[in-house]
Amino acid sequence: MRQALSSAAAPAVTLPAAPVARKPGAVRHGPGPALMLGALGVVYGDIGTSPLYAFKEAVKAATAGGAAVPAAALGAVSLILWSLILIVSLKYAVLILRADNRGEGGIVAMLALLGARQARPGTWKAVLLVVGLVGAALLYGDGAITPAISVLSAIEGLKVDAPVLTPFVVPITLVILVALFAVQHKGVAVIGRVFGPVMLIWFVVLVLLALPSILRAPEILGAANPWRAVDFLAHAGWHVSFMMLGAAFLAVTGGEAMYADLGHFGAPAIRAAWFGLVLPALLIHYCGQGALLMADPSAIENPFYLLAPEWAHYPLVALATMATVIASQAVISGVYSLTQQSIQLGFMPTMRVVHTDQDERGQIYVPAVNWLLAAGTLTAVVVFESSDALAGAYGIAVSALMGITTLLAALIALRWGYNPILVFAVNGFFLAIDALFFAANSVKLFEGGWFPLVLAAAVAFLMLTWMKGNHVLEAVRETMRQPEATFLARLASHPPVTLPGTAAFLTAATEGIPMALGRLVERSRCLHERILLITVIYEEAPVIPAEERAQVTLVAQGIRKAISKYTPGMERVVLRYGFMQTASIPEGLQCAVKSGLLPPEYLEDLTYFVGHEVVIPSARPGMALWRQGLFAFMKRNAERTGAHFCLPTRQIVEVGTEIEI
Repeated sequence: MRQALSSAAAPAVTLPAAPVARKPGAVRHGPGPALMLGALGVVYGDIGTSPLYAFKEAVKAATAGGAAVPAAALGAVSLILWSLILIVSLKYAVLILRADNRGEGGIVAMLALLGARQARPGTWKAVLLVVGLVGAALLYGDGAITPAISVLSAIEGLKVDAPVLTPFVVPITLVILVALFAVQHKGVAVIGRVFGPVMLIWFVVLVLLALPSILRAPEILGAANPWRAVDFLAHAGWHVSFMMLGAAFLAVTGGEAMYADLGHFGAPAIRAAWFGLVLPALLIHYCGQGALLMADPSAIENPFYLLAPEWAHYPLVALATMATVIASQAVISGVYSLTQQSIQLGFMPTMRVVHTDQDERGQIYVPAVNWLLAAGTLTAVVVFESSDALAGAYGIAVSALMGITTLLAALIALRWGYNPILVFAVNGFFLAIDALFFAANSVKLFEGGWFPLVLAAAVAFLMLTWMKGNHVLEAVRETMRQPEATFLARLASHPPVTLPGTAAFLTAATEGIPMALGRLVERSRCLHERILLITVIYEEAPVIPAEERAQVTLVAQGIRKAISKYTPGMERVVLRYGFMQTASIPEGLQCAVKSGLLPPEYLEDLTYFVGHEVVIPSARPGMALWRQGLFAFMKRNAERTGAHFCLPTRQIVEVGTEIEI
């Protein structure tokens, strides 16, 4: 089943031919050293910099209820250790990484795998689609908060030795973040090569900082007993326990990147980097911070930096800043990737996507998203001013996203034929943990948790409005398209003037005559000697091989009888791309020629006719009038169809149409 989307020249989307035929957990990469090193920089930048603020916030939450610092430190370390083991190690590394869409991960890949795009209104799949889009939107809220809290917490290390610099922490953070967003258009290919080595040094430093502290207070190793966390939470009171759970959750934020970046590195490399280095380094380091507070409760103001000797504070600030910039870059790049996937699957309007590296498909830059994300991040720094305040805004979006991911993973497991009892038991257990952490983070709603939720709600609403508007628009288009038989009959009775060359008309439908073609013949009474009706279809699979790109069919043999000068006839060309690919119609037509589906002369004198639609809101049922206006605004400001499909500018002719919805 195929469903057309967007404008008359926009992509359509299909379900994968046989999604259940693939083996779950299939991967494309082996765990080579280069991939493992790359994963350190891209996948683990966020979770790797959590020690800057997570443990400190968990202990402060515990001591706010009157607990002694040493007891709070032991309970916090135990809670964090077992959160890393249960949520990141077992749920993500062992289970969620198996729910890949032909090697790709992420919330949008899950929706594609479940075929939720084709959901009819009122069905459970429609509800699932809304839930999935909310999950995708939560990543934008996370993307605005992560750079702010990460860089701010690193720069706050200056206050340890130089309190006089406190007023300059926010300005320095803003300068770094502005510079980070300003250089995005140059790409991160060169910088990316140092991401892995820098993060390798970072994790080694985390271990070296912690070991002396653990040797001075080895009793911290008792935190390996999960009962320490359970016992502390049980006796702290529900309010303190919830605050502590919400703060401790900061230690696992970033774990969702393991699944989001699955397609870049593969599950073996991601798992090897996690279990081989990242997890041991984090466990040791959190024990080191806990041991420090057990020996010196006054170090609670900044246990991360106070682990280091005084001579190492400023070098450590520099290293932490580099690590947090890397973590921020990884999140920003992830938002770009999510945006591209959402555009390809019709969840968002077409936007300008710049490929900054010819050899790496993942290196992209989306200008509109970059500056909107920059605005959100800089606003967060200005409004909250400190990592302590930002901690209240951080976590709620990620905990909700993790719960949605667990739910979708359960549905995928059922679709793949796993035992329902086993699926409900395992995923139900992790969903209960996700719900507990979400409830704990919800306590922080009025302390800043509203900020990422407002951003996520705005993005989700725009996504749903875009999809609903396109559904209504396509229904109107269907009433305006001429059937092929009617069009051919009119050509036979009123033959147009024949023009030399080939005319290519872009259309979202795989049947009927494009509105641009009908209007051209109606108003100009002329037609080219060769006609191509081109439809771009985005499959709900990450990548479609070039040899499977094109499908060509003759629209009707009757065209030869209608106009005797037409020797090849009118052909419909369907070009298929994956949601991780950039659709290029010229490249697709070249694939058709190489496959022998089109003669080479079709491309020698080719003119592309693109429909330019002006959407006019009306009182028709389907959408509220104000929402129609919002959709029309998004339609007007979407990227031009020709640019989106990489059409040569000098070969494009636009045919305008006004459509009331």
